[in-house]
Amino acid sequence: LKPCRLWPADLPTVLRVCVGPRTSDSCASASDGTMLDTRLRYGATESRAEALLSQSVPGPKSFSQAAAPFVAEFVGTFALVFTVGCCVLSVGDPSWNAIAIGLALMAMVYATGPVSGGHLNPAVSLTLCIVGKLPWPLMLGYWVVQVSGGIAAGFCVCALSTPRKAFIEPGPPFTWQYSVTAEFIYTALLCFVVLNCAVARRNNPRDDKNQFYGLAIGLALVAGGYSVGGISGACLNPAVAVGFDVSSSPAGATGWSLCWMLAELMGALVAAVLFRIVRQEEFGNSSGLSTASDVEAITPFAFTFPAFEPGFASKCLSEFLGTFVLVLTVGLNIIVGSPAGPWAAAAALTCMVYSLGNVSGAQFNPAVTLAMVLRSRCCVRDGIAFVAAQLLAGVMAGLTVASFHSAGPMRNTTFELGPGIGYSPATAGFVELLFTFVLVYAVLASSTVASPAGWQTKQNNYFGLAIGSRLAGGGVANC
Repeated sequence: LKPCRLWPADLPTVLRVCVGPRTSDSCASASDGTMLDTRLRYGATESRAEALLSQSVPGPKSFSQAAAPFVAEFVGTFALVFTVGCCVLSVGDPSWNAIAIGLALMAMVYATGPVSGGHLNPAVSLTLCIVGKLPWPLMLGYWVVQVSGGIAAGFCVCALSTPRKAFIEPGPPFTWQYSVTAEFIYTALLCFVVLNCAVARRNNPRDDKNQFYGLAIGLALVAGGYSVGGISGACLNPAVAVGFDVSSSPAGATGWSLCWMLAELMGALVAAVLFRIVRQEEFGNSSGLSTASDVEAITPFAFTFPAFEPGFASKCLSEFLGTFVLVLTVGLNIIVGSPAGPWAAAAALTCMVYSLGNVSGAQFNPAVTLAMVLRSRCCVRDGIAFVAAQLLAGVMAGLTVASFHSAGPMRNTTFELGPGIGYSPATAGFVELLFTFVLVYAVLASSTVASPAGWQTKQNNYFGLAIGSRLAGGGVANC
């Protein structure tokens, strides 16, 4: 095993090695399989290159190599839980807490992903294990270090914030049933986003993996934080729940972490089931799906493999799930009086667009579906079915929000759709027309056109952020 003499100018950040004698022939090109890309895949403990190298260079791993993934999980979980604790126990303005925690998760996912997979959450490790992306023994080892990191961070935060403690308990006036349901729903969302963005092969071809996975995962936590932070604390992570419950127990913690943990693990299980339905190619005969050279820029969301077309049921479920998450997030932010409703809605939309863009087109809006049909990026039959799925999801999400509202702090307040105070229906209608136009235009412009020829990737890493940002802008301007 010797260093390769050829370092392509267009791949300055990728380490390449050659297996075999150090000759010009052995280092000539990557097409013969002798050039190996040593980048790690998120959700896996070793890359294809490492697997091949381990066959070519036999021998046990050193202690540091074997311990590195567990150290990364401990450090990453510690940093995440410590950030949560500082935000919760701070005496400052809590309006930015969810964004701070989501950004911390995003940063640590990008930082530890190449080493351990960047799970930082026992629920994430479980959902990856269920779908076959992580061995069971490794999952159990990750659980130990993740929970240990959460407990250590909990004690550190509580020691720094004495006498304040971080209790795990239902947010008044909600009862534990609502809190557990909230943890279940948004942990399922977080795990579903991880599966679709970080390990799904059609989002991560072998030679052209996406770079938006950490952003999408962090935004899923932002959406959950603003939506259910006042209901359950928005732990969405057994390491957070157990860490704070154990560290606060001397001050009389209530021991709710077990209920929270069970709900979160159930959410991980449901996320794995939904992933299996919408990503059937992950579990069947899907030869040819892992190489970007087999990809054609077919819109919408121009990263579609011609060898596989998602089934009709998978696409309809995709539209239902995305719309349900979006409408639920909007509704929960309204009934709990969240100061950041548009940001939470934009975060939910962005992470679901990234997750399901190459399944159904991630339209999640009848206006967007109509535009896709008119632009010939969606057939009429699919368009009608998508609108039906979107409307059904909206109704189901509305009923769920109504249930939470009946037990919430604003239960005696009725929220009606209509013009804001001081504005006429005509003014409100014009504003809705204008911002819907801008949103649909952003979708069409960012997701239904071919990537520039000069790009070195066939991935579209910005389309979800562009669409979500447009919703955030319109939401803030039009509140």
